[in-house]
Amino acid sequence: MSDRYLNLVNSPVGSAVAARVGLPQPSVLRRYEAGAPILPGPVLLGSTSPKPAAGLRKAVEATGAEVLDLAGEGVKVAAAVLDARSVSAPGDLARLREFLQPATKALAANGRVLVLGTPADGADITADATRQALDGIVRSLAKELRRGATANLLWVQDEASLPAALRFFLSGRSAYVDGQPVLLGAGTAPAPADWTQPLAGKTALVTGAARGIGAAIAGVLARDGAKVICADLTQAGEALAKVANRVGGTALHLDVAAPEASATLLEHLAAQTAGLDVLVHNAGITRDKLMANMKPEQWDSVIAVNLQSQLSINAALLDSDQLNQQARVVCLSSTTGLSGNRGQTNYGATKSGVIGLVRASAAAFAAHGDSTINAVAPGFIDTEMTAKMPFATREVARRLSSLQQAGLPVDVAEGVAWLASPGAGGVNGQVLRVCGQNLVGA
Repeated sequence: MSDRYLNLVNSPVGSAVAARVGLPQPSVLRRYEAGAPILPGPVLLGSTSPKPAAGLRKAVEATGAEVLDLAGEGVKVAAAVLDARSVSAPGDLARLREFLQPATKALAANGRVLVLGTPADGADITADATRQALDGIVRSLAKELRRGATANLLWVQDEASLPAALRFFLSGRSAYVDGQPVLLGAGTAPAPADWTQPLAGKTALVTGAARGIGAAIAGVLARDGAKVICADLTQAGEALAKVANRVGGTALHLDVAAPEASATLLEHLAAQTAGLDVLVHNAGITRDKLMANMKPEQWDSVIAVNLQSQLSINAALLDSDQLNQQARVVCLSSTTGLSGNRGQTNYGATKSGVIGLVRASAAAFAAHGDSTINAVAPGFIDTEMTAKMPFATREVARRLSSLQQAGLPVDVAEGVAWLASPGAGGVNGQVLRVCGQNLVGA
């Protein structure tokens, strides 16, 4: 649904009034558009060592952006990328201030700040403490930036996934990802023949695809080249067929909580595909009640759909020959699973459980031909469901993030698509929050 306040404060009159009375002034976010450049301007590249690593410069240049080592007077940059992998003592952190202070002043609207760090390895207490300080710097800086700009952190253990990560975090695909750290570890991460079609030739299945976030995920995966199987309940058949037709995919009637769900899925894959490359566990329900009023069926149904179904289907796929090598599994969690939410103990349990599932399953999927499993945790997203919330509650929720607005289903879909891409092979067992750096909870 349309955010009328966002539209108002981005009009000449509304902007003047909001500034005068001190109201929030969220900016219209720069989102991905097919055919548009990854960045609308130059990238300022810096390093805490004498110069950035050659591989980083090459990867940034490969995005098509002009790379600057110094921003001249009055020059605006679309992004600032700092290679801080060399920091090892508290005194080294001053180099971040020396780069970031002028860089943030030169940052254009909807700009991107991306810091690269070395993950802690337990070998040196001083080095690990200093490296962890990058997380606090980036999260705090993200809360200072305005006009739709974001700041994120990449822990680089292995550079294989760096090109794909740069293209995600510097582009409009990451519009609603802010203040987030992601580890780029070891893993097979081949570059696609065409970066605009990273999923070409891949078969993807999305559960809960008939509407909302699931429909958006199906659309983005298809846009990126995948052949998409759209799965949902039989009673959602008409809406499911429309989504499948729109994305050029096929429809599968599937109740993920049914005892026969895994067998049905495996039979369909064996009969209709050459194996599955991407699985997105998006199906989910809510049955909100305070714990004191929670009925057993309200508890059990949410656990069955949101958590048990993912465990069962994953186990069945790993035990079958229907999951291809270098497969990508993406599970939908929620910021409720990280910070909790009143009246959602059942839902919070499942979404936190999904995070545990992902972390615990990472090794098993890596052993299955360098496959990966990750989670996306959306924050407040404008959907048909949130549109039914009371006006005041919805407006407050929209503003409780660093970007001062709700996300859109496509923002979640873009995060899923990056984790589903071959180039994200070094990201495994992790949670990507798509929440605009929600200010409540974790």
